[in-house]
Amino acid sequence: MDLGYGNQKASKFATNVGIITTHGPNGENIMSAEWTHYLSYSPALIAVCIGGGPKEKATAENICATKEFGVNLASSGQNVFASIAGKSSGREVDKISVLKEMGAHFYKGKKINCPMLKGAATNAECRLIETKVLGDHTMFVGEVVEISSDDSKMPLVYQFGTYHLLGEKLGKPNEGVLAKIEELKEKYARK
Repeated sequence: MDLGYGNQKASKFATNVGIITTHGPNGENIMSAEWTHYLSYSPALIAVCIGGGPKEKATAENICATKEFGVNLASSGQNVFASIAGKSSGREVDKISVLKEMGAHFYKGKKINCPMLKGAATNAECRLIETKVLGDHTMFVGEVVEISSDDSKMPLVYQFGTYHLLGEKLGKPNEGVLAKIEELKEKYARK
């Protein structure tokens, strides 16, 4: 089955906004990646899915050449930056310079040679450990070699072509509900 970009049937997925930073044959580059996922605690692994083949996009080509990339989870105030990073190719536009003109600030990675976006909710420096083509995207899996988070920043959320703020925090079930769940698990345990 093919859903295609913008298909209403896939509209309920909500993700963070990964702003991926690289360096390499296309210079310093930045892109927005809706599909940025934390895969493993130990070792800490993050996957970034980029449309096309492993060297089709400027960011993908940079990752393949240098074996490293930055993952900057956009904070709620960085929706304009995310749009700039995602609206053009790094082969055609120096998006880092555009972002600087729009007020973005960067710092050099501590353990990788990539610019990192200041003000992000989380900044993770990654070394590439695996590349896998999956359908119409290529997944790059990186091991986190340096990470920082800003507790004062809320992550930006992306859902069906629009940005959102995280809403009301919902608590976990109360002790009474948790006790009932345990009782039912015992009742329906497979023995």
